[in-house]
Amino acid sequence: QVQLVESGGGLVQAGGSLRLSCAASGRTLTSYAMSWFRQGPGKEREFVAAISGDSAFTYYADSVEGRFTISRANPKNTVYLQMNSLKPEDTAVYYCNFLLNWQTKKPNDYWGQGTQVTVSS
Repeated sequence: QVQLVESGGGLVQAGGSLRLSCAASGRTLTSYAMSWFRQGPGKEREFVAAISGDSAFTYYADSVEGRFTISRANPKNTVYLQMNSLKPEDTAVYYCNFLLNWQTKKPNDYWGQGTQVTVSS
């Protein structure tokens, strides 16, 4: 059974940076598009970024374009999210997940525990 474990969250001041990691076990990620989603307080979970299995393609939500970078290290079965120029509105629990459909950004039904990112103003 696949497990996705997110880490790297924390408290940071506005303008700061964090790097999130998502480690997978139970399944090799190489063939799968992967994604990051987030859920802010009182908000619906929303798409943040996606990366194709071979890293050839990436896609970002407008709200993070130019500030966040998604990457992956297939030999390590790990996906990353580098977050720069953080804003208070980036405060959320961040989740990684398999991406079932690139066009619709539909994620898998399974969610890990996520990692909390809090950006202070």
